[in-house]
Amino acid sequence: MSCIGPMSPSISILLATYNWPQALELVLESLNAQTDKDFEVLIADDGSKPDTAQRITVFTKRANFPIQHLWQEDLGFRKTAILNQAIKHARGGYLVFLDGDCITQPDFVARHRDLAQSGYLVTGSRILLGQRLTNDLIAPESTLKNRFFRSLEDSKFLLVVKRLAGHLNKCAPLWIKVPDNRWRVYPGFVWKRIKGCNMACWKDDAVRIGGFDESLVGWGHEDADFVFRLQQSGLKRKSGAWATEVLHLDHPVGDQSKAAANAAKVREKILEKGRAYDREQAVGNGP
Repeated sequence: MSCIGPMSPSISILLATYNWPQALELVLESLNAQTDKDFEVLIADDGSKPDTAQRITVFTKRANFPIQHLWQEDLGFRKTAILNQAIKHARGGYLVFLDGDCITQPDFVARHRDLAQSGYLVTGSRILLGQRLTNDLIAPESTLKNRFFRSLEDSKFLLVVKRLAGHLNKCAPLWIKVPDNRWRVYPGFVWKRIKGCNMACWKDDAVRIGGFDESLVGWGHEDADFVFRLQQSGLKRKSGAWATEVLHLDHPVGDQSKAAANAAKVREKILEKGRAYDREQAVGNGP
């Protein structure tokens, strides 16, 4: 399904989803409220049932941005494969990765555009919503949802109230926005604070490293692997904290049985890079 228009947007949002159409609709609502409207959305669907496609079809009729729905057969957790399809079909030069359980603030696209810089990738952070607040937002005919998307100031005030009641883990980044600066740049690869639900890079850079490693199946660490390989290709990593925070809806943790194996694969790549460096040094220092 596609409603791509004739003009190619500069930013493509790659929105991963699987069998939670209520949450996906909330995320799409938040994207419909963006202040920066120069973007497209590619929904990277890892095998959802038909009700997800039905909601997307209905939403497309009132969306103020182009949408592509990319679907693959449900053969287990294969997020890497469907994201690679989204990278291939993206028409924007800059890719922003987002998950279908993460609501964006109205300035999400604008903040990512501000941080976009040649030679860099960006990894953002998230605010965790509690179960009660999540349930209130996704409930049918939710009045809370209407209040939430009415305006930025209304939503920020609402979330401060919810924070005081213990329904989310932080809210300061909603009010305090820090511009781009040197402090955002990581000196090297750091495993921590990599969130596949909120990161960005140039499409050319993603294509150059072959996208995501599709041998990483099951939940876990495909995002760290992607960031590591981007950095090894010569990019620097920039933090998107205090600028691009998303609101992560609460849900049960999925099957993590593959996480340890995936982590081991990524660590082996890091170790091999270190061994290769040592070999290069040894040759360079030889007689």
